Amino acid sequence: MRDVLDQLNERLSRGETVGVGTVVRTFSSAPRPPGAAMLVAEDGTVVGSVSGGCVEGAVYELAQQVISDGSPVLQRYGVSDDDAFSVGLTCGGIIDVFVERFSREEFPDFARLADSVAGEHAVAVATVVEHPDADRVGSRMVVWPQDVSGSLGSDRIDDAVLDDARGLLATGRSASLHYGPEGQRRGEGMTVFVNSYEPPPRMLVFGAIDFARAMVRMGAFLGYRVTVCDARPVFATTARFPEADEVVVDWPHRYLSAQVDAGAVDERTVVAVLTHDPKFDVPVLEVALRSKLGYVGAMGSRRTHEDRMARLREAGLAEHELERLASPVGLDLGARTPEETAVSIASEIIMLRWSGSGRRLSELAGRIHGDAPWPE
Repeated sequence: MRDVLDQLNERLSRGETVGVGTVVRTFSSAPRPPGAAMLVAEDGTVVGSVSGGCVEGAVYELAQQVISDGSPVLQRYGVSDDDAFSVGLTCGGIIDVFVERFSREEFPDFARLADSVAGEHAVAVATVVEHPDADRVGSRMVVWPQDVSGSLGSDRIDDAVLDDARGLLATGRSASLHYGPEGQRRGEGMTVFVNSYEPPPRMLVFGAIDFARAMVRMGAFLGYRVTVCDARPVFATTARFPEADEVVVDWPHRYLSAQVDAGAVDERTVVAVLTHDPKFDVPVLEVALRSKLGYVGAMGSRRTHEDRMARLREAGLAEHELERLASPVGLDLGARTPEETAVSIASEIIMLRWSGSGRRLSELAGRIHGDAPWPE
């Protein structure tokens, strides 16, 4: 809904009532992702798109109906290849669109939501889009990392969705979640769409080696926006790293310094240094360990680690800065292959993000999901 948020905020602030259709689920090669939205005003104005043109007419009519009667509707649309081609798309698919009515009275937390998005503060909206009890459809809960407002119908539902919504928010993803009617995790009947207003966190992979290819795939799978950086143009190519969001040819420390100065990295940013070469990894680690990043890991043997630590001390890094370095990188999973190593590194990142223990869950008791991301 980010693409129509400003218009929605403007119209609600004027006391208008509008209908909004949001893509909540996609199948096959759907033209637009979950979260894409189209606003239909009472005066007939349309802003945004749910399919790039294929089903906008049908959603427009449905939105006018919802404005009139106030009853939200979850509607599935199939997009044939012929229809997609006719509007300039290259693929077909199926989308589920949830159409609901918005007004200041029906969404009292909207102004606070809009302020959070404008201020670049993480926030998500969890909405019941499917439930056996029609009165619960359209219930909303606004979720911040440290706060929550609204309810989806019961404490049990709220508790279940809150954990999952914060997990999605931490990676900037929007998705439909499925539960039993009372929030049972092993059940069906209730679907909740979590719309996250948070850019995906970044993963910076330094060193265009085979292990980096596996790390890029893992980072993309976990929802990171992944950048590969290496000073050697023969290795740093998009052909070798097709899953990366960007491939940069530059000296790692110079690139990271520019990103820090530009404010393009933050406490959620993950850095994986895989270069195995002191002339590359020591300078970039100097920058990384002196910056406010979520995770800094470096690959290498224990001998390489000791040599690296000595060089970093010579460069003037303090012990509290060196303590932030995850090296040798990853958890002890017995990993051997690049893919297994990527899982090991990802496991360490997840463990530190959610204050996990790294132990087997079968050996523990109590809650499975942690509360606090990235220890301060």
